[in-house]
Amino acid sequence: MTKQVDVVVIGAGAAGMMCAAVAGQRGKSVVLIDHAAKLAEKIRISGGGRCNFTNIDATPQNFLSQNPHFCKSALSRYTPQDFLALMKRYRIAYHEKHKGQLFCDDTAEDIINMLKAECALGNVAWRMPCNVKAINKDGELFRIETDAGDILANSVVIATGGLSIPKIGATDFAYRIAKQFDLKMVEPRPALVPLTFDAESWQPFVALAGIALPVEVETGSKKARGYFKEDLLFTHRGLSGPAILQISSFWQPGAPLIINLVPEVDIAEALIEGKSSSKKNLGNQLAQWLPSRLADEWLIVNGFKGDARVADMQDKQLRQLGASINRWSIIPNGSEGYRKAEVTLGGIDTRELSQQTMMVNKVPGLHFIGESVDVTGWLGGYNFQWAWASGVAAGQAV
Repeated sequence: MTKQVDVVVIGAGAAGMMCAAVAGQRGKSVVLIDHAAKLAEKIRISGGGRCNFTNIDATPQNFLSQNPHFCKSALSRYTPQDFLALMKRYRIAYHEKHKGQLFCDDTAEDIINMLKAECALGNVAWRMPCNVKAINKDGELFRIETDAGDILANSVVIATGGLSIPKIGATDFAYRIAKQFDLKMVEPRPALVPLTFDAESWQPFVALAGIALPVEVETGSKKARGYFKEDLLFTHRGLSGPAILQISSFWQPGAPLIINLVPEVDIAEALIEGKSSSKKNLGNQLAQWLPSRLADEWLIVNGFKGDARVADMQDKQLRQLGASINRWSIIPNGSEGYRKAEVTLGGIDTRELSQQTMMVNKVPGLHFIGESVDVTGWLGGYNFQWAWASGVAAGQAV
């Protein structure tokens, strides 16, 4: 027998559960479908298992999109304070870790259980694990064919995310449905992801894997410039850490990263000023600003002898060394890809959607929310805030 409901939500992650709960609590009959056997893995693993569930300072400026104004409506109508009010009702303790990033005191399971409870309050019906085979228009309704039988629905909400982290079930389902209904796409690519370099040019830095330090990093033109002041981490294959994850969303293939390894000090000026009084060699002098292993390797890579005395160096040489540290220019050859990417940049072109309802303009009743659309937040809880806000926008509209 074919079941008929008001709303089918496909994808039981952050955006999907929020949408289903809001629609259900409005009195709509809702079925929530997910192909995974384990619920909301992306919530569960986020923030080291404590879920960086929002950022208290979230604004539209913290999101990337080819249509940057699109996210403003949903974000203004469901704010971090609204989500905190929900958590307060469930007595979930949280703390601010860094730059407005909010984490659960206990575990991410608290968020998952809260969303399940909210769905229960809306009498949401679950089909999980359950695969969706096809979605088609059936007159005014949608027919959703699943391996647990067909469902007819007035509205369908696609909340199946992007391509990041395939090992926990990421698929291109949303993009396939977009193609079926002839929607424009912004080419997806991995974002919030470590960057890599070709093996030969990176060889001198392999031994530095594990070293971390605070840096400034930038890339891009004035029109589309990314700039962050965060920690950088050397890896066997390239660079990672919050600074690199952030800048990866702005980086374009072939473009250099400009990295200031010691943001607080003009190295050239400090070395030149210290010439007259310093009896230290270059390696020891640099080690007061850089981790000693990095200082030693840096001198070798840039053709300096670590045991050379600062006092014996020419100003020109010290300026050259200072520039290599304060403006290190390096071109990645790629990224670690979707397996290490926290999110997917790009997706459904937001010009195809209503910013108020997340509904497809030319397909009434079909909505896309969360990571499936071309709205990508910075690192630090912003992508969850987009999931909550876009989920609520669709949940209030279906």
